[in-house]
Amino acid sequence: MKIRTLSILFAALLCAAPALALDKAKQEDLDRRLREAVTVDDVEDVRRLLAQGADINSPNEFGKTALMRAVEAGSSKSAYVLLSKGASVNARTVAGCTALTFAAENGHADLSALLVELGANVHDRTRSGWDALMIAARLGYHVIVAQLLDFNADPNAADRYGDTALHGAAEKGHPKVVEVLLKHDVVPDQVDRKGETPLMKAADKGHTEVVRMLLAKGANANVKDKQGGTALLRAADRGHLTTVQALLAGGANPNLANKSGTSPLMAAAENGHDKLVKPLLDKGARTDLKDEDGHTALQLAESKNRAAVVQILKAQK
Repeated sequence: MKIRTLSILFAALLCAAPALALDKAKQEDLDRRLREAVTVDDVEDVRRLLAQGADINSPNEFGKTALMRAVEAGSSKSAYVLLSKGASVNARTVAGCTALTFAAENGHADLSALLVELGANVHDRTRSGWDALMIAARLGYHVIVAQLLDFNADPNAADRYGDTALHGAAEKGHPKVVEVLLKHDVVPDQVDRKGETPLMKAADKGHTEVVRMLLAKGANANVKDKQGGTALLRAADRGHLTTVQALLAGGANPNLANKSGTSPLMAAAENGHDKLVKPLLDKGARTDLKDEDGHTALQLAESKNRAAVVQILKAQK
């Protein structure tokens, strides 16, 4: 009798299995439709799907929730509805992204403000080691940067390479972001793992306005990276005239050479940046310095047939 009863129960479970599977499929469909509805900011559909039982925090295969997709798309109305219904503000994707990092990445200042007001963690990092502040700073979203700093984001936090928000803003040439960061006790000479400062990164790209801002805040123009290079050497090598002038005015030493013995004058001469030669010479750049191969700036210019540079340097003798 007991065996017969168990058989009946087992058969009943088998009959119920398709119904259970159907319920799961229906749930997954509702969740998927919710994540799709928010991307087009269809608020009525969002409300309807939630009323039908869609899981507000259900993620897709990458861990992205409806709130994250709404924030990423800038669907403010849908995001407000989701948040009012209790969507998790600190859920994370497989890559460690959050709704806040998506807001920072896409420049949605209204949503980033709402998220931090509702408790979004400003210190959460993506798998790449970037927090929302680093992302917004690198992309030039100064309003979001200011918001995050007001909610105690760390302006000196660094990613896995040692780069801070200031490194990113300086490299990409975002003066408004740099201005905001410099008002929040950021360290202007913080070095990354290569020994590079924000000033070096700005100089390398020729972002003269940023260079001037950093120098005015006390950045040291004569810091050397791990290869012995300075901000001035980088700017001279690239041929950025106004940046070279700004660095020289800010106290950059024109005779500091890297580990290969290359000075700013040599770099300018070899690359044919004739407009840089006189400003460097006027600030005391020495023509007798030699690199590790025993070459002077003049010899390097001659070897590359930099006629205009050769003429200027010979006139100095």
